[in-house]
Amino acid sequence: MITWIGVMVMVTSALVAGASAETTSTIPAPRAAVESLPPAPPAPAYTPWNQFANDLRDMWARMYERVPERLRDDPQMRAEVSRLMLEGMLQQTVEALGQNGDHPAFMPHISFYMNVGQPNADTIYKRAIVTPGGTYRLRGRRGNLTIFKMGQMGLTPDQTGGGVRALSYGDFSTLKVDAEGRFDVLLSPTRPAGYSGDWWKLEPDTRTLLLRQVSQDWSKEVDPAVSIERVDVPARRPRATAQEIEARLRDIPRRTFFMAGFLVDHVEQMRREGYINKLRVLDVSNGGALVGQFYYEGAYELGEDEALIIEAKVPAHCGYSSMILTNDIYETTNWFDNHSSLNGSQYHVDKDGVLRVVIANRDPGVANWLDTAGYRSGAVQGRWTDCDSQPVPTARKVKLADLARVLPADTPKVAPAEREKIVRARRAAVLQRPLW
Repeated sequence: MITWIGVMVMVTSALVAGASAETTSTIPAPRAAVESLPPAPPAPAYTPWNQFANDLRDMWARMYERVPERLRDDPQMRAEVSRLMLEGMLQQTVEALGQNGDHPAFMPHISFYMNVGQPNADTIYKRAIVTPGGTYRLRGRRGNLTIFKMGQMGLTPDQTGGGVRALSYGDFSTLKVDAEGRFDVLLSPTRPAGYSGDWWKLEPDTRTLLLRQVSQDWSKEVDPAVSIERVDVPARRPRATAQEIEARLRDIPRRTFFMAGFLVDHVEQMRREGYINKLRVLDVSNGGALVGQFYYEGAYELGEDEALIIEAKVPAHCGYSSMILTNDIYETTNWFDNHSSLNGSQYHVDKDGVLRVVIANRDPGVANWLDTAGYRSGAVQGRWTDCDSQPVPTARKVKLADLARVLPADTPKVAPAEREKIVRARRAAVLQRPLW
């Protein structure tokens, strides 16, 4: 962090029009993209749609201004910025079509496919809109994830697009469950008289509920299933008015620009402050970060023959930990198809209690590899959650050829064939989680 399908079909149709339906043993040569649609037939002007289209057209210029100067005229980076805008638009279109505070649903928020705000590879994010003062019932199966919590989010003072701050967090592991692992909790401003079941207070300024479903073992841990309903209004939802639909349509470009542009220069800021191949504490005190979670981060910049070794003494007791990469515009590096993230169940800790992770574009043949996936620069970010210490790791750049000399002699090795199996197993495991 999905009714948005029509939007994506129009986009992808323009890119892959006429794709062959034949199945062959080789990949067919790509066909030329359609340059434009045929001339439109006559139709009366529809102002809300025209405004929506005009605002989307202007978004490129607004994004171009925010993209760091060293990147903005690179053709590859321009294409990736356009992808970032599509990801932001997808996220906001989902919300515009599906969210209503009186008839809420937990819908995908940020993810591999909505790669804004730097999603964590281990986390499924889902969000529901709520109406302040309402009474809501949440029920479902709890599963057994490492972390399953819900944040109550309020808007930041900057109302330009949907920035949030965490007002409180509820931990589903504290709820009672029946023999089938089912929970049932009421969320309201005050506990109803005579109500003896599980209850969480709905904070007065809460506008959205954000689920974080964090898994350290993607193939074995079981994700939850959860529903939400407002119980102090009728269940029936009447037809949406034209005014409501048009207001949501007009709001998509503004919110898209906020989401896509909010952190597009975050890596560049770290570079300007001297945190290239160096790590620092990330201050998230004013944001919507998970309670009990400590973040560190830094920019990386590596040549083809170089690697960055990240080292940290692992806390004696730790509920969850992870390390991920992003590109220069803060999209999380593709963790579905690359070995580009590691968590506490995936990485190896050396005998001296030190975690050593190697960041490189080429497979260095060690277990703890973070694959930059072709990016020469970007960011590395780590999390320590519910741990008894929060070390900020050190970073040192070395030549790939020198890794065997600088790493411990007993560093676990991974052969290319084994790596292929690991990446394929990662992909299968993550795709079998409830992403949508």
